[in-house]
Amino acid sequence: MEFTAKQIADFIGGKIEGNELASVNTFAKIEEGRNGAISFLSNPKYLHYIYETQSSIVLINEDVELEKPVTATLIRVKNAYESVAKLLQLYAASLPKKQGIDKTSVISDSATVGEDVYIGAYAVIGDGAKISNGCQIYPHAVIGDGVTLGEGCIIYPNVTIYQGCRLGNNVTIHAGSVIGADGFGFAPNAEGYDKIPQIGIVTIEDDVEIGANTCIDRSTMGSTIIHKGVKLDNLIQVAHNVEIGENTVMSAQVGIAGSTKIGSWCMFGGQVGLAGHITIGDKVFLGAQSGVPGNIKGDQTLIGTPPMEPKAYFKSQAVFRRLPDMYKELNDLKKQIEELKNNKQ
Repeated sequence: MEFTAKQIADFIGGKIEGNELASVNTFAKIEEGRNGAISFLSNPKYLHYIYETQSSIVLINEDVELEKPVTATLIRVKNAYESVAKLLQLYAASLPKKQGIDKTSVISDSATVGEDVYIGAYAVIGDGAKISNGCQIYPHAVIGDGVTLGEGCIIYPNVTIYQGCRLGNNVTIHAGSVIGADGFGFAPNAEGYDKIPQIGIVTIEDDVEIGANTCIDRSTMGSTIIHKGVKLDNLIQVAHNVEIGENTVMSAQVGIAGSTKIGSWCMFGGQVGLAGHITIGDKVFLGAQSGVPGNIKGDQTLIGTPPMEPKAYFKSQAVFRRLPDMYKELNDLKKQIEELKNNKQ
């Protein structure tokens, strides 16, 4: 499909600078632009590419000032990143959807399957499961007994959703993720450990996206809850009885111990670790590799272990790098003091 600059500008509410009839049929990074492609510029570090890109159209923030003419047609918008996201969503929606139920899939007679559903090769749908309209279940996915999928869910290959878990509408789970495995619950005894049965479930609300190979454990009792709009990256571990608030996002390799409660609109960088049984307020931003041993109030930006304000953290890191030299200087001073003491004697 081809779109002109005018059509795109009308859709995203942008202002054209250049040829409104310039047409595109694909996307490209600005540094890899080619004729017929649309690119975007939101990071000032890439500004120099706009003067040499071969892309036909470039989305650019309306407040960016250029030093010289460009060959591409520009569409100025308030936020280029948000605008390209809208275009990518439009493009993705135009792609053909998988359809039909593969003959090698295994669907329980007691399962309920809605309309316009795709079920791929060797996928398994358990007893009493409910698959709502418009769901797509890719090959080798396992939907356990009594699982409920809301409308428009996408379950990619090799995802396993254990018994009883509940997913809302428009939930996307990427390949290899496991939803509802047992929480890590063991009680020590004289001879080892007794397993504590995990009889709860996982509840995932509407519009959640979960990256590849992420694990969300079922609760001991009740439910581990992922609220509406949450976005989780690949390789994240969410332990039993955790609750993640609406529209919180987390980068790869975040680990959350059991029974921790996380507020809404939080952002966690990669490899953040949270202790169990703590509470994180709304709008808490944690830098990569932060280690969180206790509660954090809302509306804070923190980094480090334990987390601190960025200014204090980077100051401490500057001191940390100097510790070997400072240690040597301290030893030298100790020697000088000892020599002075000895000379006085």
